[in-house]
Amino acid sequence: MKLLSAILIVLSSATFATAEGFTSRSGGPSESQMMVRNMSSAPDGMAFFRPVLSGVLYRGGFSGGDKARTGLKTSQRQELCQDGFSQSFYADFGKNTDYSVASCATGQMSYAAARSSRPSNVMKAVHDVITSPGKGPVLVHCMWGVHSSGALSAMALVQFCGWSEARAKSYWNEARNGAPCSGGCDAWIDGKFAKFKVDPALEISAAEQQAICPK
Repeated sequence: MKLLSAILIVLSSATFATAEGFTSRSGGPSESQMMVRNMSSAPDGMAFFRPVLSGVLYRGGFSGGDKARTGLKTSQRQELCQDGFSQSFYADFGKNTDYSVASCATGQMSYAAARSSRPSNVMKAVHDVITSPGKGPVLVHCMWGVHSSGALSAMALVQFCGWSEARAKSYWNEARNGAPCSGGCDAWIDGKFAKFKVDPALEISAAEQQAICPK
């Protein structure tokens, strides 16, 4: 039964990525798609690459981590740009990263630092994509793809989809795949949410929610 479930998750993720593309907003991702180990079309070398808001927000990290803290490789930036991403954020760990704009045949993708304890710039970027249908999605990633990127994703689900804080924390906890947390996982995510507040200025319509929020 577990094998069948795993196969269904992989197939579901592949369909989400290849048939509809990263930019489609035809209904939010399913729970299985949000929890897939790694999307089949993830850039080479990335891990825990998953949808959060369809066509708007994805999350991820690096296979084996990013111990040098240098962020996305040139090839990964190019691939994301070609796939239609408009912006990427490196949450918390990119101290040695060269943040710059990647240009490709389909457009450009900017790259910037982010803090999981100061989420406002990421929330504003996501809102800008939601309200600009022609703009490509945002990727938020961290070193491994489980803690910081997950926290910012959980906050986005509260901000844009009306999730409760408890539900968002439960999502974060399940999606970290058992990874440990310094000081304990409940305390870690509680500390991040203590610095987050829903911004009324970033409210979106019911139609926009239906197009992107999880099923």
